[in-house]
Amino acid sequence: MSNIETQHAAGPTTWNLDPAHSHVEFGVRHMMISTVKGSFSGVEGTIQIDEANLSESSIEVEIDTASIDTRNDDRDNHLRSEDFFHVDEYPKIRFRSIGLEEGRDGHFKLRGELTIRDQTKTVELDVEKLGEGIDPWGNQRFGFRGETRVNRKDFGLTWNQALETGGVLVGDEVRISVEGQAIEAGHDDT
Repeated sequence: MSNIETQHAAGPTTWNLDPAHSHVEFGVRHMMISTVKGSFSGVEGTIQIDEANLSESSIEVEIDTASIDTRNDDRDNHLRSEDFFHVDEYPKIRFRSIGLEEGRDGHFKLRGELTIRDQTKTVELDVEKLGEGIDPWGNQRFGFRGETRVNRKDFGLTWNQALETGGVLVGDEVRISVEGQAIEAGHDDT
């Protein structure tokens, strides 16, 4: 994000998410007494950064819904089913930015459209740039993390089960955290 040092003097730069060093994690209340955490390993994306006009920067990310992992095969298969992500019908979760505002000390507000199961809602992530550098192969990289919270029902993920003791099996609020690295792909002088 801002202050990324590149060898280029002007114009937007393109960055690709490094899938080996990028992941999306989530947490959801279970039985109203604990939190189940999971992640998606299939994450791809492109970032366009315009240093001259940061608000014109853009981010697009796709997440493979079948790559969900909560460390429990039965739960993962249920999450892949029609009750939740319905991966056969909706193989990707998509995020497309619609605004970026620079804060202080490497912090940003990133607004975007999140699409799950063909339901699109605007979300805002608190994003922090973690650092930048050149890897051993000469590639410019930067690291970041971001966090947001969404209501799963807003995206058609409504399955639940009432508990005999009161309450429900699955909470509505989902905490999402993203951590990743981006590799500079090139420079657009146009």
